[in-house]
Amino acid sequence: MEETTAAATETAPVAATEQKSSYRYWVREATGDAAPLPVPRKLDAAAAAAANGTGNGNAPQALGSVWNQAGTWEEKNLNSWASCRIKDLLGSLGSLDFSTGKASIDEVSKCSGDAYLVTVRNKKRVGYNYELSLRFKGEWIIKEEQKKVTGHIDIPEFSFGELDDLEAEVRFTDSLEWDDKSRIGKDVKSFLSPIREKLRTFEQELKDR
Repeated sequence: MEETTAAATETAPVAATEQKSSYRYWVREATGDAAPLPVPRKLDAAAAAAANGTGNGNAPQALGSVWNQAGTWEEKNLNSWASCRIKDLLGSLGSLDFSTGKASIDEVSKCSGDAYLVTVRNKKRVGYNYELSLRFKGEWIIKEEQKKVTGHIDIPEFSFGELDDLEAEVRFTDSLEWDDKSRIGKDVKSFLSPIREKLRTFEQELKDR
């Protein structure tokens, strides 16, 4: 009986040692000393902005639509705004007086083209292509008589940054002799300078959008 008790006593430390060295025992002991698992936490608006670099931090705010916060590539059509704005600006042109007559812009009869804003790598670029025709009316002294003259100022297609090279062609709706057409046409082309200035205003407004 005493021998049996002694044998059991000798076996107990061995079993305890095996238990401590087992994988299951090690995992249980290690887990008990480990840090607790992270708990999800909802960010408020300020924290979310800081995490995205759009708060008071250092990164600039992304341009373009909400869905394109990376600012990779986005093209926005500005045709409607651009056409209306060009018509408004050119419609406000005043009249011009010449040595033998005077004239004014009656209507922007043609305003055809495209305008766009492109966001590439979080940088904004704008551009446009337009073709115009403005109807004019005026009075000139022709063969010692004051006569009404009407026609159009046609401006061929032009693009962003090309206003210094803007050109105009004059078409008359009235039947005139060649020398009268040449003289009056030169007068009418004087509208090119104020037209150019109005279009410069349009370009600046387009850039500021």
